Amino acid sequence: MGIIRDMQRARATQVAADQRANTAAAQQRDLIRRNADHAIAAAQQAASDMERQRERRRLYVEARTADAAAANAELRARLSDLDALLLSTLEVDDHIDLDQFKKQLTAPPFDPGPLGRPLPEPSWQSYVPPQPRGVGKLLGGPLHQQQTANARRAYEQARARWVEAEQRRKGQLLARKRAYDESKRKYEAKMTAYNAEVDRFAAAVADADPASVVEYFAMVLGNSVYPDDFPQHFRLAYLPKQRHLLIEYHLPPIEVVPIVKEYRFDRLRDDLTAIPRDEGEIRRRYVDIIARVTLRTIHEIIEADRGGLVRQASFNGIVDAIDRRTGRFVRPCLVSVKTERETFAAIKLRRVDPVACLRHLQGALSPAPDELAGVTPKIDFERDADRDFTEEFNVLADIDERPNLVTLTDVAWEKQLTDLFGVMGLDMGSAERADNGSRWLATDPRPIFGGRVVVHAGRGAPAGAPAVHALAGAVTAAGATKGILVSLGGIEPDAYEALAGRPLELIDGTALVTLLASHCRIKARIELIR
Repeated sequence: MGIIRDMQRARATQVAADQRANTAAAQQRDLIRRNADHAIAAAQQAASDMERQRERRRLYVEARTADAAAANAELRARLSDLDALLLSTLEVDDHIDLDQFKKQLTAPPFDPGPLGRPLPEPSWQSYVPPQPRGVGKLLGGPLHQQQTANARRAYEQARARWVEAEQRRKGQLLARKRAYDESKRKYEAKMTAYNAEVDRFAAAVADADPASVVEYFAMVLGNSVYPDDFPQHFRLAYLPKQRHLLIEYHLPPIEVVPIVKEYRFDRLRDDLTAIPRDEGEIRRRYVDIIARVTLRTIHEIIEADRGGLVRQASFNGIVDAIDRRTGRFVRPCLVSVKTERETFAAIKLRRVDPVACLRHLQGALSPAPDELAGVTPKIDFERDADRDFTEEFNVLADIDERPNLVTLTDVAWEKQLTDLFGVMGLDMGSAERADNGSRWLATDPRPIFGGRVVVHAGRGAPAGAPAVHALAGAVTAAGATKGILVSLGGIEPDAYEALAGRPLELIDGTALVTLLASHCRIKARIELIR
């Protein structure tokens, strides 16, 4: 029933997109962005002569201030989306009525087109020559007879052609009708078979067939629309005797929490300064996100299960990440909970604190998920799951066409950054490749505030203080006015400490995705590959 899952996922995605587009936060963000665009356009149109330099500088400052406001609106909208992870699903009925996937058996009516209209039959009255009058009536008898004979021959020839054309039309009409009847028969047979498959699947789910139950709940979780950078990759297993559903769910990485707390425009440096978010707040928000995703997933399973298929649900939340100590890919379990259906259904999710709720359910939750500190799972998925009744799903794998910045070729990665910073106003020039990333010596063409700009970009481990010092040295050596460090793997806290008032800007993976969406209308993603 994969096609049904895809249809349901597409519809759920569209509904969620429409809801997000109509939120007040989205409208406010669009308004701020339009104001920023207007301010930038006004600044670009200001005259360059000396008499109007002051006006031009004023407009430019307004444009940069509007940019900061737009960036802060994006941050607020992002945090609002994260805070609503649990409450947003409570507005949705997660049950899937499989009958809605049945298709009508009635085929479109037969349309003969032009073949259904008989050709106009020739009329003798159109060929009859006019009767002679006056002198012509006395003298033109033989002539009129000749004209009448010629007209009769022309009429008979036209009618013969009409008879032939009508026979050909009727033959073509009959052939088209036969083709339609055959096509209708095949269509109805196909729809009957499809509807029978829907009925079979619905009956198998109702009868607690393990494979069908797993497929049904995969559809349910596939309908759950998260922010674009959430993986939505999971495994399900169903133990029919215990009516126990096992869930192994891939959690988003900590990078989904914006590390920037606020953007401020510094007039003296002509720069958008990123105020970092407190490390403790990032950890607290990430723990909260993990708890919300866990409760949301179990809630969607329980609410969608009107047939009482699941008496007990177990959830292991894992994350794919890079261990900063070893550089290796790891997959720790950050949360694990096992709950009875009646216990969970009695919880009023609208009023709970997600972390406290998990503790009430005696769930295990990592106190330091930012350090990839795992917990002991309540279930051993590999041991407890019956492999015959287990299936893995990656909701976004087949439908997600967003470019993965991690797997881009070096050439495509450099072109992506060249295009982005080019749209933002820099003349990037050619990239130079080094062991730890790519380098550009760009030019900011603006008068007064412009000059050389050094850009360093890497896709490896998180950038720390050494990367900042290296960029600062390159800025000094090039006589540049500014440096930009792009680190797809993230920014270490000591990197922000190393800024020390230097004219440098740090951009992590999340910020880069936001910039690509804002300036290039490109929705990119960051997904680690094992």
